[in-house]
Amino acid sequence: MSRVVERRTPIGKTRSCPHCRATILESAAVCPACKHHLRFENRRGAEPLPASQVALRVSGQFARAAALGPGEYHVVVVIRDAGGAELARKVIGVGGLAPGEERKVDLTVEIFDPPSGA
Repeated sequence: MSRVVERRTPIGKTRSCPHCRATILESAAVCPACKHHLRFENRRGAEPLPASQVALRVSGQFARAAALGPGEYHVVVVIRDAGGAELARKVIGVGGLAPGEERKVDLTVEIFDPPSGA
C-alpha cells in the first residue's frame, strides 16, 4: 500500500533556483526570474499559480538627455519592514545610456497563498 506524504514547507522559506541561482521561494513550481519549471504540479495546465493579490505594480521610464552626453545607471530595489529596517537590497540591473536613449522598468509585487499543507 502506498502512502502519499505531503511535504510541509515553512511560509517564506527560500532556496536557490538550480537554473539561474536566483533566490526564490521554496514553494515555487516555476522560477519567477528565469521561468524554468522546478517541479511538476498535480493540476491541469503548466502555468504557475496566479498571485492571490497584486500588492504593488509600478511602471516607469528613464532617459538620458541628448545634451548631457552618455550616462550610466543602476536599478536598486530595497525592501523594508513596517518599522523602516532594511530587510534586503538588490542591484537588479546596470547599464549605459547613449544620448537620447531610454529604458522602461516594471516592478510588480505579488502575494501568493501558501501551498496546502504549509
